[in-house]
Amino acid sequence: MTDRDPVDVATLTAWLDRNEVGTGPVTDLFALTGGTQNILARFSRGGSDYVFRRPPLHKRSNSDETMRREARLLAALADSAVPHPRLVAVCDDLDVLGCVFFVMAAVDGFTATTEVPEPFASSPDLQHAMGLSVVDGAATLAQVDPALLGQAQLARADGWIERQVDRWRRQLDSYHELDGWPGPELDGVDEIGRWLDAHRPAQWRKGIIHGDYHFGNVMFHRDRPAVAAIVDWELGTVGDPLLDLGHLLATWPDPTESRTVGLARRLDGLPARAEVIARYGAVSGRDMSEFDWYQVLACYRLAIILEGTHARACAGKADAALGRRFHGVSQALLDQALRLVRPSSETR
Repeated sequence: MTDRDPVDVATLTAWLDRNEVGTGPVTDLFALTGGTQNILARFSRGGSDYVFRRPPLHKRSNSDETMRREARLLAALADSAVPHPRLVAVCDDLDVLGCVFFVMAAVDGFTATTEVPEPFASSPDLQHAMGLSVVDGAATLAQVDPALLGQAQLARADGWIERQVDRWRRQLDSYHELDGWPGPELDGVDEIGRWLDAHRPAQWRKGIIHGDYHFGNVMFHRDRPAVAAIVDWELGTVGDPLLDLGHLLATWPDPTESRTVGLARRLDGLPARAEVIARYGAVSGRDMSEFDWYQVLACYRLAIILEGTHARACAGKADAALGRRFHGVSQALLDQALRLVRPSSETR
């Protein structure tokens, strides 16, 4: 196996036979991603289309457990209303391919970060419906009973909200181990951390979190403005699902801001922030009165994650241009958080 040919077809075919996943030869196989990221490859067998998912060829220490966790989450969503790829089979035997992997049913749809076909590209009304559908996806996930992921994971979520600031501050501090990083030259990062600790919601309700919810991780149906599937569940866990909406709004497409997720083309019909928040509350049934805290946390968390790429770039372990770009995005995210943290007279 190589980055260009990430699947041992003979071994995969034998495993598919043993697990009764289709019949006949594996055809139309092509890689969707590769390299240092988790590997996706689409293929056909017996008239059905599937997606194979495995860790990168050079696994990280937690790669296999990440695959197990993602597969468990997809299995738990099987009978829910959450749009997701259907899990077909999982391999936990490292003797097969040297890693945990699984196979999903392929989803027919498009991701707006790479393609916005007609009639969606020309219709503000359809774009508006697309935006609300993305919100509905997160809100529907918030309704799923987190106990479906097991009592152990449910118990680990105790104290989730209290741990957040310290957890991400420790990650930021860990970048000092990388030679050449000048330190967290990020305006507002300490102020935002203090604000999050001081304004932490007194009550919260456990639920399943996607963990990386944005337009790049949803696929739309090609024949209607609705989400066909939420993808890339590797960061899924139990916590407060309001963080998913915070992450979605922190990265909400805006052609004038560097912090946002870039779409294949501008969609001026997307709903505004107030409507997004109201829609989520109506569908999820959750209290939205302290939602700003979750958007600030999402900005803080994502800014620190992206600063890690800058720190690795300073140490010569990541592309220098990408590191500079991500450092700028980190600051833009913190600026967004500051607009929510500071009194309106100071920032608006």
